[in-house]
Amino acid sequence: MPFGKLATVALKSAFKTPATRVKPREPFAATRGQIVYNVDTCTFCTLCMRKCPPGAITVDRVARTFEIDYLRCIVCNACVGVCNPKSLTMSNVIGEARTDHQVRRWHKDAPAPAAKPADKPAGA
Repeated sequence: MPFGKLATVALKSAFKTPATRVKPREPFAATRGQIVYNVDTCTFCTLCMRKCPPGAITVDRVARTFEIDYLRCIVCNACVGVCNPKSLTMSNVIGEARTDHQVRRWHKDAPAPAAKPADKPAGA
């Protein structure tokens, strides 16, 4: 590159605003930050677990537990797209950096068993 072109590019760059933003600022609206889970609306249907490409989500219908491994999660939004009761949502706030293996676990108490009708006496 000739010196004249190089000097022109350098002078233009010196007086322009930077092309990037300085952190910290508010995240963009479409930023994928982290999965947010609501245990109260979850039906434990296991669709999110089956659609998760890296297998970061584990759902147990019997024990009514939901687990997400944040180190395996690639924030692809596939689980949020298939969640019918909208128990999974995507936050645009980027989570803190993790240095240890953290598996987040939620447990929903099993509903009370339905009352059985009283047995009728044999002679009735």
